[in-house]
Order: sequence, then C-alpha cells, then structure tokens
Amino acid sequence: MTLPDAVVPCAQLVDKGDPDRFRTVMAAPMSARLRLFPLYAFNIEVARAPWVTQEAMIAEMRLQWWRDALEEVADGRSVRKHEVTTPLAGVLSPAMARCLDEAVAARRWDIYKDPFEDEAHLLGYLNQTSGHLMWTAAQVLGAPQGQEAAVRSVAVAGGLASFLRAVPQLEASKRIPLVDGTHDGIIDLARRVKDAVVRPSLPASAKPALWPAIGAVRLLNDVTRDPGSVADGRLAPPVTPWRLGLSVLSGRVVL
Repeated sequence: MTLPDAVVPCAQLVDKGDPDRFRTVMAAPMSARLRLFPLYAFNIEVARAPWVTQEAMIAEMRLQWWRDALEEVADGRSVRKHEVTTPLAGVLSPAMARCLDEAVAARRWDIYKDPFEDEAHLLGYLNQTSGHLMWTAAQVLGAPQGQEAAVRSVAVAGGLASFLRAVPQLEASKRIPLVDGTHDGIIDLARRVKDAVVRPSLPASAKPALWPAIGAVRLLNDVTRDPGSVADGRLAPPVTPWRLGLSVLSGRVVL
C-alpha cells in the first residue's frame, strides 16, 4: 500500500529534514503514517523557519504565516494551499490547531540570541515544542485524554535529549542554550527531567507517537555520568535501529 499523492511531499520533507522521525513513521502502520507525516512535516517547516534567514523580521513573518494557517484550521475556514497545510488540515481538530499555534509561538526564541530567563522557561519551551507536537501526534492516533501529562513527560525528555545534542551548534550560532552550562547544572537538569518521566498507558495504535523519544532516558542517564559530552558533541542519536525495532516488536517503548 502506497501513500496518497497528497501525503508524499510531506513524507519526502520528513525523510530529508528529520530522518530519525522518518524511520519511526515508516515503522508504523499505514494508517498512522497518513496522520504523522503531515504533522512532522509541519514541525520541520516551523522549526527551520528561524534559521533560514538572518533577518529577524523575515523569520517572524515565516512563523506568522504558519500561525495564520493554523488559525484557519481552528476557525474551520478554507486553508491556504500548500503541500503541508492541505493534508495537515485533514488531520487536526480545532483544539489541536490551537495547541500547535502555541508551539509555533514558542519558536520565536530560536530567532533571537537572548538566553532563557530561567530553567522554567527552558522546560516550558521544551513542553510547548516537543510536548505539544507529541501530544498532538498521540491524539491523532487515538490516545485517551487522561494520558496527556504522561505523554508530555516523555516528550520533554525526548526534547531535552535533542536539545542537548544541539548545544554545540547553538553555541556556534552565538546562542546561550543552557541556563546553567556547568557540569553540575547539566547533570541536575538531565536527572530531574528523566526522573519526571511517567510511562503513558496508550493503545497500540497511539504508541508510534512516542517513538521519536526512544532512547531519550538512556541518553539523559549518559549525560549524568558524562556531562562533558554535551559541549563536546559526543552524544549519539538515541533512536537506534535496534531500539526502534525492539519497541515495535515488543510493544514497549524503549526509553
């Protein structure tokens, strides 16, 4: 069974821009791929918007374009034609569109070089970006409402794992990614986020939404043992083929 023509550009975008997530989607049933590819393609477009230009106003305009598109979905209006917005509109409910609007707004931090105000600001950013994305993915795959907090705890761990891997690039771009970049500060952050993870109780249909966080807890454990690996860029991608395969075959997400 092949993807519908409308979803193929989204799949191609995810394959090129986020190969880890692409592998997790391809390991999922076709019914899940139809919903996840537009959602993850949207995430790529939004995440890269602040980085494709040095002009803050242009970056702001790019993010606003996506916020306007989500407002159209939320209001039940015709959605502007685009290879991502068209299939995305068929996936999202109005509430999901409003949730993702907050994720787009959070990406404004990526435009500028101001540090996070404090750790709560950093964790809020991870929740609004990774958390909103994963919870929306879980919802479109049938997750029950009562599992939102648990799903978000997994998402924040996965988001932090990705964020820590990106620290060298962020610092090279003159950003200040960490509130406390000392070894003790990094250890404390990684430990508290991993200790806060609660495994969600999801139906099998919704578990692929968690797969992008595969290996996140293990990576955060590694960081607590070797915090210097963050600045040195020695953190390996956590979503390895065998962890993904084990998660698929066992039905238990290998965090």
